[in-house]
Amino acid sequence: MKLDSSVSAVITGGASGLGAATARALAAQGVKVAIFDMNETKGEEIAQELGGVFCKVNVTSDADVDAGFAKARAAIGQERILVNCAGTGNAIKTVSRDKETGKGKHFPLDAFNMIIQINLVGTFRCIAKSAQGMLDLPPLEYGERGAIVNTASVAAEDGQMGQAAYSASKGGVVGMTLPIARDLMSEGIRVNTILPGIFNTPLLQAAPDNVKAALAASVPFPKRLGAPEEYAQLALTMITNGYFNGEDVRLDGAIRMAPR
Repeated sequence: MKLDSSVSAVITGGASGLGAATARALAAQGVKVAIFDMNETKGEEIAQELGGVFCKVNVTSDADVDAGFAKARAAIGQERILVNCAGTGNAIKTVSRDKETGKGKHFPLDAFNMIIQINLVGTFRCIAKSAQGMLDLPPLEYGERGAIVNTASVAAEDGQMGQAAYSASKGGVVGMTLPIARDLMSEGIRVNTILPGIFNTPLLQAAPDNVKAALAASVPFPKRLGAPEEYAQLALTMITNGYFNGEDVRLDGAIRMAPR
C-alpha cells in the first residue's frame, strides 16, 4: 500500500506511546489520521499537531467505537489502515496468601475480565468494525483494500508472574491474527501483529532511573529500551509491504522474559 494523502488511518490508543509514534509516522507520509483514545487532552493535542481528528473512544463500548468510526469517517473518509494500540495491564498472582492471616485469595475475576475486555475483545471489536467499513473501498493493486496492525506483547509467549490476564489477552491477539487474515483474504484486507518487548512508553518513563536502567540491561542487544518510533517503523513496514500478512513479529532486542 502506498502512503499518501489519499489514505486515511485510525490509531487506537493514539494519544501517547506506541500509538502516538505510529500516528506521527503515518502523518509524515501524508496519511490523514484519526486518534481513538480516552485521554481527551493528549488526544486533541496530537490530532491538532497532525491535522487529524480526535475521537474519545473506550474500546470496550460498542457505542463508543461506532461513534468514533462515524466521526473519523465523516472528517477524513473511510480508513484503509487500522492500528490497534489501545491496551492496559495489571499484575496479580493467580493465588496469593494474605500477609497477616496467611489465608489464600485468588485473582479477582472482574480484574481478569477487564484486561481481556480491553486488550482482546476491544482489539477484535475495532478490527471487525473497521474491516466492515473497508469492504466498501475500491480495491488497489492486487485487490488490496486495507491493512490492520495489532499490538500484542512478548508476554503473549513468555509472561511473567502476575501476568496471567495480560498474557492471556495478548496471547489471544496473537492467536486470532491468522484466522482473521484468512477471514479477510477474499476482501483484500491484510492483518498482522507486533509483539513489543520493553519500550520507553509513558508508563515506563514514570519509573525510577535505576529501574529503567535494570530493564535496559536485561535486553540482550541493544541494551536499551525500545523507542516508540521503532514500533512505528515496523507498523509502517507491515502496512506498505503487500506480501506481509497473517504474521506475528516480536520486536524486543532478543529478550526472553524471566519468571519475575
